[in-house]
Amino acid sequence: MMKNPMSRRGFLTSSTAVMASGLCVLSQPTMANDVKPTRTMRGGANNYLPDAPIVERIGGGGFWMTGTVRRAGDGAPLEGQRIQIWAHTTEGHERDPHSHGATLTDANGEFRLEMPQIVPAFGQAHGHLAYDSEDFETVFLRPVMSSAKDTTLSAHFVLKPA
Repeated sequence: MMKNPMSRRGFLTSSTAVMASGLCVLSQPTMANDVKPTRTMRGGANNYLPDAPIVERIGGGGFWMTGTVRRAGDGAPLEGQRIQIWAHTTEGHERDPHSHGATLTDANGEFRLEMPQIVPAFGQAHGHLAYDSEDFETVFLRPVMSSAKDTTLSAHFVLKPA
């Protein structure tokens, strides 16, 4: 029989102190080989045009495509990686060359490219992104927007060396 059972408040206070001290297993950093590579999404390569030019902006802008690029295994950010972006927008169809452009990642592995507002194609507002250079395996993504009224869309790549 327990003489001094711990109250719920006591348990929560003790648990919080253990977690804050870093003694909890949940607070351990991710191991280097825990970051798995991104798999190509079905439909991601639709209307892909190789070698889209690196551009400052696609069309008149107003919508932001953003994301990150990291290396599989250790999750390190990858600088200078070329990400191609295309979509069905207010200014053109996703198969139109002027609806395609590419950008490079910065020192933090982040990219941003302004483009016209994405509009639904086949009932879904979505973008297309590709990593298609030589150092890592090619990956095509097709993220779907939660609402056609959104003005940003993010996609994240974890690349496996080729």
